[in-house]
Amino acid sequence: MVLFVPGFMQRQDAWRPVAELLPERYPSTLLDHRRHTFEERLEEIAEAGEGSVLVGYSLGGRLALRAALRDPVRYRGLVTVGASAGIEDAAERSARAGADEKLAAWMERSPIEEVVAIWERQPLFADQSEALVERQRAGRLSHDPAELASLLRSAGQGALAPVWSDLPRLDLPFLALAGARDERYCAAARRLAELAPRGRLALIEGAGHAPQLQRPEAVAAVLLEFLER
Repeated sequence: MVLFVPGFMQRQDAWRPVAELLPERYPSTLLDHRRHTFEERLEEIAEAGEGSVLVGYSLGGRLALRAALRDPVRYRGLVTVGASAGIEDAAERSARAGADEKLAAWMERSPIEEVVAIWERQPLFADQSEALVERQRAGRLSHDPAELASLLRSAGQGALAPVWSDLPRLDLPFLALAGARDERYCAAARRLAELAPRGRLALIEGAGHAPQLQRPEAVAAVLLEFLER
C-alpha cells in the first residue's frame, strides 16, 4: 500500500493525479488529516500507514520523514517531495519561528478567503499556472484558519528541530524527490539522499515546488520505479 500525505493547506485530493496513475497492484490511501498539531498528525500517519510506503509533499514530507525516523520498522519505504530535514542554524530557525507566529496570529483573525489569497501569492508557487492554482483553491478554502494557525505553530519549519543527523540511521528505502526548478529543495533532496543509507535522488524536469501537480505523469513514473525496486 502507498499512503499519500498532503502538504499544508491541502486535502487528500491533491495527491489523486499521481495515485490514479499507479497500477492496481499498488493500492493507495489518500490521507485527509482531521487533526491539527504536529503530534496529532504523526499519530494519524502511524494509524493509517502501517506496512505502507509513505509519500509526503512539503509539510507532509517533513511529517512523513519524522514518522519514519520515529518508527522505521512500521513502514516499507519513504518518499519525500519538496521537503527538507529542517533548519539547522539556530538563529535562522528562531527567525522563522517568529515569522510563523506572526502569520499564525494573522490567520486566526482573518477569513479563509484572505488567508488563501495571501498563500497563493507566495514566490514558491510563482511558476504554477493560474489554472493549476484554481484547481487547488477549493481544497484550501475548506480549511479553518484557526486550525491552520495551530498546525503552523507546532509543525512549521521554525517549530521543528532539524533531523539531518538522524538520517544515517534511517534504514529503509528512501526516495528524495524535487522539481528541478525548485533550487532550494533540489539541494535539500540531494542531501537527504546522500545521508540516508538507502537514499536515492530524483529531480523532475519542468517542475517547481509541486512536481506532483505540475507533472503528475513524471512523478508517477519515478514513484512506480521506486516501488518496483
